[in-house]
Amino acid sequence: MIPLSTRMRPDDLSGFVGQQHFMYKGSLLYNAIENGSFESAIFFGPSGSGKTTLARIVAKKLDAGFVEINASATGIKELKALIDRARDKFYGLQKESTFVYVDEIHRWNKLQQDTLLNALEEGILRFIGSTTENPYFSINNAILSRVRLIYEFRRLSDDDIMTLLLRTLNDSEKGFGALDVAYDEKALSALASISNGDARVALDALGFIIDNMDDDRKIDMKIVEEATQRKATFYDRREDKYDLYSALQKSIRGSDPDAAIHYLARLIEGGEDEMTIARRILVIASEDVGMAYPQAVSVVVSCVEAAKMVGLPEARINFAQAVILLASSPKSNSAAVAIDEALADLKSGRYDEVPDHLRDSHYSGAEKRGFGIGYKYPHDYGGYVEQQYLPDNLIDANYYRPTENGSESQFKKYLERIGKK
Repeated sequence: MIPLSTRMRPDDLSGFVGQQHFMYKGSLLYNAIENGSFESAIFFGPSGSGKTTLARIVAKKLDAGFVEINASATGIKELKALIDRARDKFYGLQKESTFVYVDEIHRWNKLQQDTLLNALEEGILRFIGSTTENPYFSINNAILSRVRLIYEFRRLSDDDIMTLLLRTLNDSEKGFGALDVAYDEKALSALASISNGDARVALDALGFIIDNMDDDRKIDMKIVEEATQRKATFYDRREDKYDLYSALQKSIRGSDPDAAIHYLARLIEGGEDEMTIARRILVIASEDVGMAYPQAVSVVVSCVEAAKMVGLPEARINFAQAVILLASSPKSNSAAVAIDEALADLKSGRYDEVPDHLRDSHYSGAEKRGFGIGYKYPHDYGGYVEQQYLPDNLIDANYYRPTENGSESQFKKYLERIGKK
């Protein structure tokens, strides 16, 4: 039986949902697909965000021979055979490229990835590789240099998931439109939220519900919780979880561990994905505690790793430890302020050349260009020596302004002693 999430894949770009940061009518990628000028790309991002769906739309639009393989199940022998068939097609009577979609390409080793190189260079293959891993770390540079387009897929929003759920309920051809299924919109909203941006999870849960519920029932909160085995108690409105995250961060920032634990408990009881909770806590560690207690990041990372290992419900204790630690720590947002002000200067065009004495001098000809000359190695001067580091037009920039809170007071004293603050 074909899973509902597979059955509901759209056939063209008009039905594609999400990824509006690069996929919208008139975008370069949209036009490349429509015009048939699409070549090769790498899609990376979380599961259920549309990578495979878009790859199949591309292949159908280009009307190319389409081969879909999974790197975890395809070895180098099978890959070479595929390339041989594609070469025969390319140089034979058909004179056509073969479109290859490689799912989970990060699972291939260097030798397997390198096998693609010649075929890509010759144009024998048009290629999309998809991965949940960052391609800049998991895919060979040789592949990246030949596949210029790299698109980051983001988790679908609750609104995106709702669009897909409602489309499925109303689609008489591929969905359940002919059944006239009764549903509570709050329950659908809860299902969208619990799915954590994964369309596959949401649609397959909906399919499980409709295939197995009694004819006289409607989709309500109870049946959503039963199907997903997750509580949706506190997600009565789509915006609730954002309010809870806001309250959690503001309670930690305000040094109220009791309030912070309360909102953490509501997120957990509401069925929020544990890794989404983890990411927010990690951001808070640097944004609101920061330099006042730098070790907080390490402790929170350890708590998050422990939470990933044990999973919920035990992970609640790891998260609670991290939240209490952050709420009870001295606070400083100086790191967040510093990087945001530096980025603002860059966006406004306020930057200049790297001073010559700081430029890389580890290559032939650097000295002739004046690079590296006059640089003073601080360790030769006891750890600090005065010299210019900022570009000329930023010489008076003051991004980092340390507070007197917690450990940061010691950093402030050091910087004041050497005349940097």
